[in-house]
Amino acid sequence: MPPTQAESVIKNIIREIGQECAAHGEIVPETLVAFMVKAVVLDPSNGFNTDRTLTKSDVEKLVKLCVNRLLDSKNPSLDTIKMQVYFDMNYTSREEFLEEHHRVIESRLSSVSREITDSRACVREELESLYRKFVSYVLLRSGLGSPTDIKIVREATAALQSVFPQTELGTFLTLSKKDKERQLKELTMIVTGIRLFNRDCGKGGEGIDDLPAILQEAIPATTQHVDSQLEVVQDQAYRYTAILEKVAKNPLMSQELQPYMLREALYNVRQCEIFLQVILSDIITCAQEVEMMIKQLEAQLEQLKLTVKSKTAVPTSQVFPIFIALSNLWTSFQDETVLISVLSNLTTHLEPFLGAHDLFFPEKVMQVLLDGVTVKTDVCRIKEHIDRVNVADFKKLEWLFPETTANFDKLLIQYRGFCAYTFATTDGLLLPGNPSIGILKYKDKYYTFNTRDAAYSFADNPENYIDIIREKAKKNAELIQLLELHQQFETLIQYSQMKEVDKRYIKPITKCETGTQTDTHLLPPTIVRSYEWNEWELRRKAIKLANLRRKVTHSVQTDHSHMRRENCSQVYPSKDVGTQSMREGSSRVPRPQIYIAGLRGGQTKTTYGVKVNLTRAVDET
Repeated sequence: MPPTQAESVIKNIIREIGQECAAHGEIVPETLVAFMVKAVVLDPSNGFNTDRTLTKSDVEKLVKLCVNRLLDSKNPSLDTIKMQVYFDMNYTSREEFLEEHHRVIESRLSSVSREITDSRACVREELESLYRKFVSYVLLRSGLGSPTDIKIVREATAALQSVFPQTELGTFLTLSKKDKERQLKELTMIVTGIRLFNRDCGKGGEGIDDLPAILQEAIPATTQHVDSQLEVVQDQAYRYTAILEKVAKNPLMSQELQPYMLREALYNVRQCEIFLQVILSDIITCAQEVEMMIKQLEAQLEQLKLTVKSKTAVPTSQVFPIFIALSNLWTSFQDETVLISVLSNLTTHLEPFLGAHDLFFPEKVMQVLLDGVTVKTDVCRIKEHIDRVNVADFKKLEWLFPETTANFDKLLIQYRGFCAYTFATTDGLLLPGNPSIGILKYKDKYYTFNTRDAAYSFADNPENYIDIIREKAKKNAELIQLLELHQQFETLIQYSQMKEVDKRYIKPITKCETGTQTDTHLLPPTIVRSYEWNEWELRRKAIKLANLRRKVTHSVQTDHSHMRRENCSQVYPSKDVGTQSMREGSSRVPRPQIYIAGLRGGQTKTTYGVKVNLTRAVDET
């Protein structure tokens, strides 16, 4: 049958099963119906052969079996499959969710953005209408208040006018469409930053919720809710495991407990536990992101206050980047708020898939089943068996340990970390594997075991136990996702999910001490050092040798020189030295003063000089 015809047949079968369920008052999603169809075909007990074309009787049989299983409201196996389908349809990773959330916001704003960028306003009334659309776009994109609230619109308009007055619309209309869209986004971020800063200063912020405070209250509350759900689910899983362990040791009890579907109930709570742990991990990541963003927000606001202070005018190059950073931080707060809300709703919607437990296992029944049984947690089971595998006992198999593998905690363990040997040899009992015993690497896949004996038994014939687990998964389709058997059942998952499986595969990085040595020259050198290619150099060497033949070397040694040798001495350089006395003293000598009178002449022709000594005595000074 051609692929297109086969797809058409499958779609008709899915549609018919959905209609049959709706006729019985049960609305079933197509995704769940499609999964159930493939699960029923895969179950060998139903007798379908996937290699041949389905006959009319096969189709009728398939529809009947699927409808019966989908309408069985008292089956934990169906609840588990519904839980898996619901979680796959509603949960995405943090990065994918935020990317999709931003894409939805862009699509919702595309019409408003198009009205602004395609506008050809010319007259005053059209320009005023365009400016009002600017304000509405800023409010819708920032998410800080409703564009129908007058107070919020006035505040946003004032903030927009401070950075983009209405007179600038003419320049805006001359830009290309891409430049218009870019400027719209920049103006939105700047206006958002201004409003957030005004709110922090107590001068505005109308309609802006205190998202940091809301998140600081919502995250602990959500974490507590998930923790309480996880504790209840784990307690149920520990009790079911203890009962199934008791059944495994006493085969006679297996027939008595068959109507209770303990095994399916265990799969149900284990699957719910895994989903809750995924949600809790995302909430913890949200808490870490919010804590970091609150510190960044406080730092940005403080920096903005120091930049602005009481100035009447501040350069845009200083404040605009801070306004944009504030806007981006607030957008991240909005993303975290939406994400926490989605995770909280996801947790709440997982609870209905656990309803069969109260119906099948009320407290009185559980007390009877647990009589003489010790309930152990997963941690206690791991601590009970710490004996390691002896690597010397296995020559062809590789075992990994924490001290020899760098990324030991990041390896993708098969069967979600449950012991493969215990699951294969018992009636589907799920016991957590202990990695410290040793992780077996077999065909680039990694397996853990709850005891050393289980590890040795599985290592003797891995293919046998892997085949047993595959056959069990065919009978219980919920095990395909619970134990992550997607690669073995590629027909039951989408190609996009297969890519995710491949993406999560991590190879081990083993650690060991190694040393290498390389010989510099493996072969003896063949270079002739005396070779000379230059003819003139050869002539020069020949002339030198010819001259040396006519030279004689003389040496003389005397009685006084044969004992001489070179000597060296070391001296210390002179240094300046000063002294200081107890007191300082000084003396002053009188300045000699001599006066000669009569040098200018007088009445007589002959000049007579009179020498007068005016120098003062020493004791007078």
